[in-house]
Amino acid sequence: MPIRQITIIGTGLIGGSFALALRKRKFAGRIVGCDREAALKRAKMRGVIDNGFCEPADAVRGSQLVVLATPVLAIVDLIGRLGPTLPASTLLTDVGSTKAEVAKQALNVFGKKARHRFLAGHPMAGKENSGVDYADADLFQNAVWFLTPLPGQNLNEGLFAEFLGWIDQIGARVAMLPPEDHDRLCAWISHLPQMISTALAAALVEEFGEEARLLPAGGRALKEMTRISASPYSMWRDIAITNKKNLEDALFKVEQRLAHIRENLATRQLAEEFERAHELKKNPGKKE
Repeated sequence: MPIRQITIIGTGLIGGSFALALRKRKFAGRIVGCDREAALKRAKMRGVIDNGFCEPADAVRGSQLVVLATPVLAIVDLIGRLGPTLPASTLLTDVGSTKAEVAKQALNVFGKKARHRFLAGHPMAGKENSGVDYADADLFQNAVWFLTPLPGQNLNEGLFAEFLGWIDQIGARVAMLPPEDHDRLCAWISHLPQMISTALAAALVEEFGEEARLLPAGGRALKEMTRISASPYSMWRDIAITNKKNLEDALFKVEQRLAHIRENLATRQLAEEFERAHELKKNPGKKE
């Protein structure tokens, strides 16, 4: 059965951008939103959704594809609430930033049928601002859309294939890996940068207080390093909880390198750290 109606639970930046991207690429079906009433009103005003409901059970009726675009712990909860009631013909997917807990919940809820009912995903796209007002039809252009298939899943047929086709049409590139590998990788390439930006911005505020408004004098480097410090805690709380071990490991290793740099500001070993760091740009695809 082709996708004629899509429900997006969470009409914020990612959910709203996915809807706008589908519309821009001529998706002919209906898009239903599920969120708080005020958010649904904004989503309708922007043309993101055709209709909206505050209750997930109402929003999913008649949809062939349901996209969970909320913080990760809410995704886990929604799989448990919606999974048992969704028709077998409906594909449930998510855009959460961690995948191991999500995949585990899908297996718990759907059992042996999970490979036919659920597909875990994570588009590597976003902004430091949240909410549907910042939604962008081109947000996923050239972005990687991670998929972490369950054992035995065939993504080349039915709704799976159609959904992957839409991911391609909105400009994203699919990459597949196991949930545990995804979470370890994203701890380094996504979650760690956020924590470093947050720590730097918080330290600057503590160090300079009211004079922090003068910090734009720091130029482009400081602006780029602190840009994502404006990201919402509500989303990052769930990421930190569900990827705690991997993130702790990454933070510890960076702490060690920072300590090494601090202890060698006047030695040749500082130059060696710069040389090692330069290898990242020389060989961006190099594997250790």
